[in-house]
Amino acid sequence: MKKPLVVVVVGPTASGKTSLAIEIARKFDGEIVSADSMQIYKNMNIATAKPTKDELAAVRHHLIGFLDVNEEYSVASFKNDSLSTVRDILSRGKLPVVCGGTGLYIDTLIKNTVFFEHGKTDVRAELESTADKEGTEAVLQRLREVDPEAADKLHINDRKRIIRALEVYLTTGRTITEQERLSHLEESEFEWCVIGLTAKNRSVLYDRINRRVDMMLSDGLLSEAQAFFDSEYSATARQAIGYKELKPYLDGFVSLDEATEKLKMETRRYAKRQLTWFRRNEKINWINIDDTDGKSLIGIASDIIKNYSGDKL
Repeated sequence: MKKPLVVVVVGPTASGKTSLAIEIARKFDGEIVSADSMQIYKNMNIATAKPTKDELAAVRHHLIGFLDVNEEYSVASFKNDSLSTVRDILSRGKLPVVCGGTGLYIDTLIKNTVFFEHGKTDVRAELESTADKEGTEAVLQRLREVDPEAADKLHINDRKRIIRALEVYLTTGRTITEQERLSHLEESEFEWCVIGLTAKNRSVLYDRINRRVDMMLSDGLLSEAQAFFDSEYSATARQAIGYKELKPYLDGFVSLDEATEKLKMETRRYAKRQLTWFRRNEKINWINIDDTDGKSLIGIASDIIKNYSGDKL
């Protein structure tokens, strides 16, 4: 029996994911499931490039703006929420269109990653204390004794992940390396058609990013950033690009031009990291936004989707 089809649109920031996903959803009677780790928060609208009111009205969107900024959210929570949403969309005879640039969210979903229960605060606290007193190397050495493969992958300065890896073993009796192997044994219940947007000419993407930042500022990003820093926000929300880069300006330490250039630079770096992440996925069907041979993005994407669906959509 053929698995139900789910379309996924990925790519770096400012590549046009949102617009393409909406066009796909409109063409194939679908609904969009956001896979963006920052668009989950309320009031973080401009910095996270949330879909506009018109875009939200064009097709139904899910997992956008449902958390307060002081709430934490994990990749395991995303997997549970997104899977239940995808199943609901399919049950109503519609096409799920997952759209986002958070690579870990996307991989977790399409690889059907299984998350094991672990994490006792007393064990973590003990390891933190050991690292404080004896140094991170002492914790890393203990990790080497039980999970040399994980230890070899971790840098001595990566204290958080070193402690996490040893914590997993001490609380479950199973190494994090073994858990990662077991976490991908079960196939997904869906057929994934993954479409990726990229640009052969990187300057095309960077120009888009620069223009987007300028537009965000004209749309009120400074006010949104100030409101963010005036509120209580979670460690997860604090990672959003668009606020911390403007903080020095809001505090009077640098000029707006300097802060703007910093924001553009960090956004370009983030886009590069996104592309690096997604290029490891050999199943992605890439579309170059700067080299489409005169075809529309939706036209190219439609051909890819029909190849997966067998023209049944």
